[in-house]
Amino acid sequence: MAAYAVVMDNLKERAEFMNESMQKSQTITDNMISILGSFDHRLSALETAMRPTQIRTHSIRKAHENIDKTLKVAESILDQFDLARQTEAKILRGPHEDLESYLAAVNQLRSIVKFFSSTKGLKSSIGMINHASNLLAKSVLKLEEEFRQLLTLYSKPVEPDRLFDCLPQSLRPSTGSPNKGDGTGTKEHQRSLETVVYRPPALIPPRILPLLHELAQQMIQAGHQQQLYTIYKETRSIVVEQSLRKLGVERLGKEDVQKMQWEVLEAKIGNWIHFMRISVKLLFAAEKKVSDQVFEGQDSLRDQCFAEVTGNSVAVLLSFGEAIAKSKRSPEKLFVLLDMYEIMRELQSEMDTIFGSQYCSEMREAAKLLTDRLAETAQETFVDFEEAVEKDATKTAVLDGTVHPLTSYVINYVKFLFDYQSTLKQLFGDNDDGHSKDQLGVITTRILQALQSNLDGKSKQYKDPALTQLFLMNNIHYIVRSVRRSEAKDVLGDDWVQIHRRIVQQHANQYKRISWSKILQTLSVQGASPAGNASFTGEIVSSNTGISRSTVKDRFKTFNMLFEEIHQRQSQWTVPDSELRESLRLAVAEVLLPAYRSFAKRFGSMIEGGKNPQKYIRYTPEDLERMLAEFFEGKTWKGP
Repeated sequence: MAAYAVVMDNLKERAEFMNESMQKSQTITDNMISILGSFDHRLSALETAMRPTQIRTHSIRKAHENIDKTLKVAESILDQFDLARQTEAKILRGPHEDLESYLAAVNQLRSIVKFFSSTKGLKSSIGMINHASNLLAKSVLKLEEEFRQLLTLYSKPVEPDRLFDCLPQSLRPSTGSPNKGDGTGTKEHQRSLETVVYRPPALIPPRILPLLHELAQQMIQAGHQQQLYTIYKETRSIVVEQSLRKLGVERLGKEDVQKMQWEVLEAKIGNWIHFMRISVKLLFAAEKKVSDQVFEGQDSLRDQCFAEVTGNSVAVLLSFGEAIAKSKRSPEKLFVLLDMYEIMRELQSEMDTIFGSQYCSEMREAAKLLTDRLAETAQETFVDFEEAVEKDATKTAVLDGTVHPLTSYVINYVKFLFDYQSTLKQLFGDNDDGHSKDQLGVITTRILQALQSNLDGKSKQYKDPALTQLFLMNNIHYIVRSVRRSEAKDVLGDDWVQIHRRIVQQHANQYKRISWSKILQTLSVQGASPAGNASFTGEIVSSNTGISRSTVKDRFKTFNMLFEEIHQRQSQWTVPDSELRESLRLAVAEVLLPAYRSFAKRFGSMIEGGKNPQKYIRYTPEDLERMLAEFFEGKTWKGP
């Protein structure tokens, strides 16, 4: 218990100590609050006393800031006055010495006007604005004149040789002619072998174009757009027209075309095709680049100017095509019409691109109209040609039965058609379903039918029916051989070839029957008289019973007379194809010589024992074979 009392006493002492400490801490806290309250009151009084001083200090600082701003504004105004004096000096000197500095001065002058327009509170601003505006008006007039002089100085017609150098190699002309030197039949092949690249010439030096562009922009900003349009149109259009005249382009109408000889007209059409290609792909393309750069950012003005510059030149070029399309149709014009149609189709995409704006719509429509008219005229010429072939009434005599000039003309015509397969495909509908190929086949078949019909009529002019058959054989064979060796075979087909080969054989058989049946009858021993029924096969009866010596003499005399007549006449006839000629001779020999050998062997002894046997047995089989080799050579007969 004693221990417990001690502990409690200690705790009581500690509690009393802690209580005393807390009372002392509260007293200290109350004192600090009192002191801080006093400080707050004093600071408040100090702030009140300082406020007027702070206000005066702020006002002074603002005043200094305003003074600085005013000084800066004054300085900038003085700078603008100074710039105005410098700019005025450059403007008055003009643009000739240093165009780029002059353009910079004009831009500076505009900035000065803009500056003083925003500071109209100054009394001097109005005067400066008026002065600067007057200077700007003068500068624009000088810029207008500078634009005119600079554009005129560097706008020169393009020499033809320079344009030719921009063409692909295969399209460059031979010396002395603007026409390309490739043949019609190889043109598509040549184009496929060469990568065709056209390089339009630079009509104005590249370093000048940015200056012209800047001058144009200055004139537009000053409201001188109409003057700019007029200057550009007049200057560039003249140069384009001069370039075309130097190239050889001339304005020709329908009346001019009708008066020309065909050779002259054909040459002019060839030149026109070349001129169209050069004009569109080189000259007009280059002109478009010039207008694009000069009027960059001014689309409407650019398109108007380009349309005006090129409009008359395009019209001159297309007018010649129109004159040809409207002129009197004739077969020889078909291929030049196809050439013209082909170049218009070739240039269509370029025309649509170069003359793509609304202001060039008339030119695009005129080009399309010409293309359609050329196609229509070409199609009508096909019909005309077919009718002309069928009705050809030329009196050209083919006395030897050879190939008629009409036949070779028509076949060459058909061959040329197949050099234009891609063009004809476009002409007949421009599709890939085989229709255009069928159309070409139909046209070719009709033309050849018309030719055969005409040849049938011409064959009736011969008095000798054997020559009629030889003539038809020669001509149909020429047609078949030509078709087999050309692309026409793929269109007409093997059936057509086989049918017409049989026709050739039929005419050959008819020739043999008409020419040689009568003479073979003299070698026939069928019956008792020479007028017996001999077959063309030359069959000889083994028995000579019933044929007297005088009959045999008559037979040999008749044979000699008939063979000599045939030899004299048919050695002047012609079979121009060597293979056909040899096969026809062989066919005759295979019938005639065995019959003659057999007859001479059986009955020759009856003559040889008599007087003058050579009078009757005039030829040996070898003599006949040699003389047959002279047939169809077109030579004058000279006797055995």
